[in-house]
Amino acid sequence: MTKNPPQTEASKKQSARQAFHLDKEAIRAAASKISEGAVTEGYRGNRQEVIAMLNDALATELLCVLRYKRHYYTAKGLEIEAIKGEFLQHAQEEQSHADLIAERIVQLNGEPDFNPKTLTERSHAHYDESADIKDMIRANLVEERVAIEAYRQMIERIGDDDPTTRHMLVQIMAQEEEHADDMSDLLGL
Repeated sequence: MTKNPPQTEASKKQSARQAFHLDKEAIRAAASKISEGAVTEGYRGNRQEVIAMLNDALATELLCVLRYKRHYYTAKGLEIEAIKGEFLQHAQEEQSHADLIAERIVQLNGEPDFNPKTLTERSHAHYDESADIKDMIRANLVEERVAIEAYRQMIERIGDDDPTTRHMLVQIMAQEEEHADDMSDLLGL
């Protein structure tokens, strides 16, 4: 009985590369269903659940835009221009998050919910009307932490079933962590 010589790492990788072939029939089938937009039969996520989560995240981001904008326009005092600049920058970044989320909802054949009547009840975050600059910063830090935890839970729930949504949420969460760090620095924590 002749034994095969052990495979080297290079030959194992070569075999693995040669063994995989794309399913061309599935690819062509996906291409033929243009009415489904970006959602193919290979999509493994629970589309309705993901759209619902994203609509709640959209409400959160929109509420955060409003809170940061209010703080930007109402902050008063000496030497606060840099803090106001942070508030404005964060408002713009939160708007960018909202835009990404709304676009993803549409890609999943859903409808983004911009209804102002239900915005606050769907949002994970709260609005804030503080007048004191430290209270504003503290409120923003609290709500950034809320957003971070909400995104963490969504990412965990989605897992590998929807890599595009997962990737988007990871990117948004990373920026929310930067925002929390900025607010923490402003408070001197």
